[in-house]
Amino acid sequence: MDNTTRLDSIHLGSIQLEKTTVNFDDRFTLSEVDWTIEPNQHWMITGTNGSGKSALAAVLAGVGEIESGTITNLPKKVGLVSFEAQAELIAKELKKDDADIMDVIAIGTPVHEMIFEHCEDQTLAKALVEKFGLTPLLDRAFRKLSTGETRKVMLIRALSSKPDLLILDEPFDGLDADTLAMLQAHLASIIDTTPMVLVLNRFDEMPDFITHVAFLDKDSSDKSSSNKGRLALTIERQDKAAFNELYQLLHLKTTDLSIPDADPTSALPALDPNQPLVALKQATIKYGDTIIVDKLDWTIEANQHWQLSGPNGSGKTCVLSLITGDHPQCYTNDIFVFGFQRGNGESIWQIKQFIGYVSTALQWEYRVSTSCKNVIISGFYDSIGMYSKSSDNQKAIADQWLALLGMKDRADQPFNKLSYGDQRLLLIARAMVKHPPLLILDEPCLGLDDMNRQLVLALIEKICQGSETTVLYVNHHAEDKIKGIENYLGLVKN
Repeated sequence: MDNTTRLDSIHLGSIQLEKTTVNFDDRFTLSEVDWTIEPNQHWMITGTNGSGKSALAAVLAGVGEIESGTITNLPKKVGLVSFEAQAELIAKELKKDDADIMDVIAIGTPVHEMIFEHCEDQTLAKALVEKFGLTPLLDRAFRKLSTGETRKVMLIRALSSKPDLLILDEPFDGLDADTLAMLQAHLASIIDTTPMVLVLNRFDEMPDFITHVAFLDKDSSDKSSSNKGRLALTIERQDKAAFNELYQLLHLKTTDLSIPDADPTSALPALDPNQPLVALKQATIKYGDTIIVDKLDWTIEANQHWQLSGPNGSGKTCVLSLITGDHPQCYTNDIFVFGFQRGNGESIWQIKQFIGYVSTALQWEYRVSTSCKNVIISGFYDSIGMYSKSSDNQKAIADQWLALLGMKDRADQPFNKLSYGDQRLLLIARAMVKHPPLLILDEPCLGLDDMNRQLVLALIEKICQGSETTVLYVNHHAEDKIKGIENYLGLVKN
């Protein structure tokens, strides 16, 4: 790209994409985009899963190879926050684990270094650290943060970098209510000085200051590839008729949903119907003198669906890991799961066979190169990747899930080449495929657009209506409450 076309400030001219086709490492292509961003506009990018929402935002940051068309007046300095950028930072930190081959203990980059070595406005960064509640975490390793805390670090880095253009890809996902309100107020306070482009799947999260909406869809003109997206529509927010049509499009509900049957040849061992699925007695999690969870009593009975909520850092993920056996302190607590008293000789796989699980952390760990179909089948084996030969019946059930998700034509595509939202849909199918007694959904709608969010919520509601699977649903969005979940546990930050 010819950098001479760039201006010193976005306020000096419009950003223009004219018949622009951009390739992203042969993984995805945006086709012939015509788009103009005027200086006083703030945009929301939305669309279907796999349509290229994040890709279009990344183009504004100079990412991608221009195959045809032109881009003019890109800003010199862009503040970017996205799931992809967040995952890249996590991956870089995880690589430091390799240092043990040199007999070095890798503690990871501390939070204060991640923030203050990448900002121009130190005063603003310090104020945001205080507002986001990260002051006690400044000396902690970045990779030890929770998902929500990691996102806060990314936001502070972008906001304090004095960007010519601020690009926020799903900035509100994973944030508790207080943090969400604070961030929205801060963004509203800078609209006169900082142009913004927000990638949002949820129409109800669109801030009042958004002036225009760009809607992307998959490019169906090229039948040979499903990895192409196009800018299908741009509208002014004040155009009420067009706005309402787009809102209606993103809120379409799928009718006559049905969950594929379980595999009768992979039936789980029967559980004692007179025993609870999970019982925590005075469960406590602490690190040194810091108490995360304090004396929690919690019993989950079969057919008793729960919603678990609480602010970032309140211990939601820690409590889940006590149940799954992934937390080292599960053996120092009084925990009963699926007929086993923890610490009495049971294996972790005796526990995990009864659990379906979806989380952001799982998605980061699922980095193996395998097909979409095999990702679903791996749910029968609780594995990341496929290491066993699957049966014809399991393959058929996986095909049914792919059809239900509208991904039948992508059965053989690599999982790691899909968009974030499509990966999440597949992992939800993976968790549900064996009809487990307990289905743990840790922010299952994170990264999904409205259409797929409604699909996922409808599927979960179907599960709640049956008697086969108990749902433990973790979320921040009050509007995502599901019919059939009538038990609530709220954690507080100590």
